[in-house]
Amino acid sequence: MCTLVITVILLNLFGCQLIVESREKENIAMAAEIHSRPQSSRPVLLNKIEGHSDAVNSAVLIPKEDGVITVSEDRTIRVWLKRDSGQYWPSIYHTVSSPCSCMSYHHDSRRIFIGQDNGAIVEFLMSEDFNKMNHVKTYPAHQNRVSDMVFSQESQWVVSTGHDKSVSWMCTQSGSMLGRHYFGSWASCLQYDNDTQHAFVGDYSGQITLLKLERNTYSTITTLKGHEGSIGALWWDPVQRLLFSGASDHSVIMWDIGGRKGRTLLLQGHHDRVQAVRYLQLNRQLVSCSADGGITVWNMDTPREEAPQWLDSDSCQKCEQPFFWNIKQMWDSKTIGLRQHHCRKCGMAVCGKCSSKRTTYPVMGFEFQVRVCDTCYDTVKEEDRTPLATFHEGKHNIAFMDMDPSRGLMVTCGSDRIVKIWDMTQVVGCSIATGFTPR
Repeated sequence: MCTLVITVILLNLFGCQLIVESREKENIAMAAEIHSRPQSSRPVLLNKIEGHSDAVNSAVLIPKEDGVITVSEDRTIRVWLKRDSGQYWPSIYHTVSSPCSCMSYHHDSRRIFIGQDNGAIVEFLMSEDFNKMNHVKTYPAHQNRVSDMVFSQESQWVVSTGHDKSVSWMCTQSGSMLGRHYFGSWASCLQYDNDTQHAFVGDYSGQITLLKLERNTYSTITTLKGHEGSIGALWWDPVQRLLFSGASDHSVIMWDIGGRKGRTLLLQGHHDRVQAVRYLQLNRQLVSCSADGGITVWNMDTPREEAPQWLDSDSCQKCEQPFFWNIKQMWDSKTIGLRQHHCRKCGMAVCGKCSSKRTTYPVMGFEFQVRVCDTCYDTVKEEDRTPLATFHEGKHNIAFMDMDPSRGLMVTCGSDRIVKIWDMTQVVGCSIATGFTPR
């Protein structure tokens, strides 16, 4: 665990067939995936989409339609719609000049923006029946791969991040570049507040930068530091003014931007890098997905405690034995220095002997067993340690996730070239999913 440091000027801001499980062998595999635990507590796999020849980098559910839009490293953009036969076929199969790295789809205007590996962003306009799309513009947004982007209908901007270590914002009316800001490392993910024109940019150094964007200028507001690995996903909730970040350190952090107190919550419930997060504001639940297929649903409608900052010390704060760099005390006491550890509950610097116990502590975000000092273990074992999250297996690499809370649906995709559609109503309590039905 790392010290959570938040340097904040707090703001009051703010073509192939869809494979439906019809063959007996596939039905058995699906049954094993869906029913390995009680069905009432698990996501239900509704459908798989197979057909891409390379990693699928983004997939979005089409609102009010029985369809999915996917983009892939195989340079294709595909719109999958359900046919009368019950099978899914790509109603649109469009190939572009460079691998597709990300996508932003605005349903009301049917405008779709595709980020590419060559740094360009291509805009298309989708027909009402989702059987055709026309090229509108190509934006020279970056000098290297586009990592994430957001189209703002209100601003008429497309804001994007890239592996050229920059965030750029361009006018979708004129196609001109409005501004650019450079970072010290690759910019990996992005969230944007339409009302205040603030952008949150995560990068490979583990930092999140908050920028105020103007038409021809910008200002840096603050930098959020807390992760020990590259930022893989961001989600901004403009209603509660909460920012959620997932990273390669296997953790999720909730940043209370609007709380005016600099409050942060650390959530540790994954075994691999977190690559997708989505906060369901009405349910007060957070869904996070990791590269190993882990799907975690966090209950955020419960009191939680902030993890403590780790304390610095040259000797164990329990037994006072020196740590191995404390040469003077080692010499004076004629003892060998010990390795330093930290208690996850109190933050004290302790030796291994004084922190030999392990326990979960869900109220502080530790859903898996972590190191605690002996004193804290004696107090924690008497407390309620009921899990505040549920854990599920997507059984494929998850690089991207989209949700439609109104229907209780989730779509996941990744490097295994498979797109999965899930009914999440049994784990997030949304309304009954409609439109997608298992075969």
